[in-house]
Amino acid sequence: MHLSPNEAAQNSMTDRFNAEAADWDSNPFVQEATNLAFEKLRPHIDASGAAKDSPVDVLEIGCGTGLLSTLVAPLVHEVVAVDTSAGMIEMLTAKTAQPDQPHNIFPICKLLEDPEDPALPAGTDGDGGRRKFDLILSHLVLHHVPDIKALLTTMLGCLKPGGRVLLTDFEDFGPEAMWFHPPSKMDGVERHGIPRNWMTSLMKEAGFVQVNVDEGWRMVKAISGWEEEAGRDSLLFPFLICEGVRP
Repeated sequence: MHLSPNEAAQNSMTDRFNAEAADWDSNPFVQEATNLAFEKLRPHIDASGAAKDSPVDVLEIGCGTGLLSTLVAPLVHEVVAVDTSAGMIEMLTAKTAQPDQPHNIFPICKLLEDPEDPALPAGTDGDGGRRKFDLILSHLVLHHVPDIKALLTTMLGCLKPGGRVLLTDFEDFGPEAMWFHPPSKMDGVERHGIPRNWMTSLMKEAGFVQVNVDEGWRMVKAISGWEEEAGRDSLLFPFLICEGVRP
């Protein structure tokens, strides 16, 4: 069976995350990065609910084991959590069965490329269409995606008019950004961070308005495997929050 470059990259990434799923939540950097993302996103999430004056429906793309989903869920009506890794979705599904975890999270194992994908929940108007969302989240996913513009177009189609995306990832601030990943974990890494101006233009081209791509926080990360080249064992990485609205 012949695979396209995009399919091959997706399979490589999925295999990697399936293998890492069981130990994902025990990674201190993953926990810290997710907590910081939630801290910075929470005012935006709260503001979305206040502006709408009704329960907020959230779609998280690339949810992993649901670390961000479980933090967001108590603040909103529902979280539909999508990931391509069956291993990650299995971990999230097990969490949602625990009595101390939110029960308004709906995990889906899917490469989401179509806003009308039948894997998504049905809409409420009875016309057979898929549900549209008030807010779409994604954390540390964009640098794995071969065609970000295609993903943004899908996200736009998954939003209600006036709905918003809040996408977080580390910034491409130059050659040193490649040290974010150890040499042994480059499978499925499409780019070494997100260039700020490029992302701004891409979001506008995809159809988003009120686009704002800016630094949200910085954090120190160990640069395993690059210590000799870097002359150090850690580096401060900037993280971007990429915000846009569906007209």
